[in-house]
This record gives sequence, C-alpha cells and structure tokens, in this order.
Amino acid sequence: MFRLAHLSDIHLGPLPELSYRELASKRITGYINWQRNRKRAMFGDTLLRLVADMKAHRPNHVAVTGDLVNLASKQEIIGARLWLEDLGKPDGVSVIPGNHDAYVPGALKRAYREWHPYMMGDHGLGAEAKHFPYLRVRGQVAIIGTSSAEATAPFFATGSFKRGQALRTARLLEEAKARGLFRVVMIHHPPISGAAAWSKRLIGKQFFSKVIHDVGAELVLHGHTHLDTLYWLTGPDGVKVPVVGVPSASQSAGSSKPPSRYNLFEIEGEPGHWSLTQRERGLKLDGSGIDWIRERQLLADGTAVDARPREDAKLPGDVDPALG
Repeated sequence: MFRLAHLSDIHLGPLPELSYRELASKRITGYINWQRNRKRAMFGDTLLRLVADMKAHRPNHVAVTGDLVNLASKQEIIGARLWLEDLGKPDGVSVIPGNHDAYVPGALKRAYREWHPYMMGDHGLGAEAKHFPYLRVRGQVAIIGTSSAEATAPFFATGSFKRGQALRTARLLEEAKARGLFRVVMIHHPPISGAAAWSKRLIGKQFFSKVIHDVGAELVLHGHTHLDTLYWLTGPDGVKVPVVGVPSASQSAGSSKPPSRYNLFEIEGEPGHWSLTQRERGLKLDGSGIDWIRERQLLADGTAVDARPREDAKLPGDVDPALG
C-alpha cells in the first residue's frame, strides 16, 4: 500500500516587515487582507500541530498543492524553503505553486529558484514555467505536478492552464499509464466550473478536462478554495476521476472555512483494479485537538462509500502528537 498525504494553502505566517517599495504594488491589498482577516485565522500553532500529526502517520510521500506564502516577498519565499526542508527531503515532498506564490511579477521566478528541488521531475530539470508539468515516480504511483500560478491584477486570484501545458500533461499521463502506474495530477486551482468565484477561477479548465477525458488519471488534487470538496471528471470509457480539495493547513477553528486538515490517500491494487481510500484528518471544530474527520473509498463509478476505519484510527486516547 502506498500512502500519499495532501496538504495545501500553507500561507506561512506571520508576515515579515515589508518595505514601502514592496507594498507599492498589489501587495498592499493583500497586506490589508492579512491584517484584517487572515492574521487572526492563520497564525499560531495550527500548522505545526497538523504537520506533526501528519508525520506521525508516516506517509510514503507528501503532495503540497500551492500557496505556501501570502504576498510572495523575498523573505517569505526563503522562509517557505526552510519550512519545506523541515517538512521533508525533496524526494519525499512534491510541490506546485499557487496564485499567492506568484502574487506579483517576478515572485514566481524567485520561488522556482528557492523551491526547485521540490518542484523537479525525475528527469532532473530545474523548476521553471516551461518545465511544468513534471513527473515523479514513487513506487507504483506517478505524481504529475502542473502549474496554474500566474501574477494577476489586484482583486483577482485567477490561474491558467494553457494548451501547451495540456499537451505536455497528456504525454506524461500516457507514459505513466503505459508503465502501469497509478496517476496523480496536482494543480492549485480546481479544474471544475463553478468551484471557485469568477475572479478566482481557472482559465483554461476546458483544456484540463479534455486531457482527463482523453487520457485519464486516477486522482486529481487541488487547493485554492480552502474547502474539503470532492468533484468528478470523466475519463476514457466513462470512468470517473476524483478531484479532491483540502482546507488550508493553517486555518484555525472558529472561522467560516473548515479548520486545518490534510488528506491521507491509501493506494492499492494494479492497473484496472486500483483501490483508493481517502482519510481526512484535521483540527476539531472546537480546536481542542486533531482527529479523523472523514474516511471514504472513492470508486471509479463516481461514488464515495464509507471506508472501514484503519486499525489505529479509532484507538481510545488518540491524541495530537504535537501536544504530547
């Protein structure tokens, strides 16, 4: 069994001190939003506790679907690299960028430089826009990282998935299928109509849907919305492909958004007979600790059924490891 953990929308805080020059851009609107809203909801020990809990469950690999930072300042991007180094070694953690990582022009290039060991395919090429998607093979799982991140105007958080990247993604999916691998595609923005507000949508989602329709995949992971969502795309021969989102890893309890969570996927089987179980673990609504939230098996007919609990999932006295 291969166990894949899924984190997203880290939004590392607190914000460092920013110069007037740094704030003379779209960053000023994000700075105000942080001070008024996100500072209260996303700063504290929530992320530390969640990551400690995830590590205690010893996943084989970790997928991080973007938005590691808030305003993409130089200090934030360097800080995110240090956080990634603490999270795990590059061969055990796969990262893609989100819109906050590309908050202003030039920021994404800096993120590529700082985080490139975590955004590099098995071919060894460094992370650049033209090198997305990348392919990593871990055990019986192919991890395909795409990028929808781009700098946008103030009050917009859109992403894009253009034809060129779609063609490259299709080729990697075909290659992985020929090798008999379970295929996981990572993208920050949800590739589903209506899943995000118009100002935060994915432009080019029709290209993504066509790739899945023509070539298929076994699982799509995204972030961006800070919600625990499950959608389905149709693959070849009508097979349904689950598209799974996860709340922000830093979200504290008591907000309008679900509190901090991660997904733990259990992958078993062989081509044509894969088994995929999703187990959500995260902060309780009252913030008192971390527990199992939902456990379900995702089937190729587009249904989700309750999964049998893992043997260690319901042990009495289950505690947050970060709390001792």
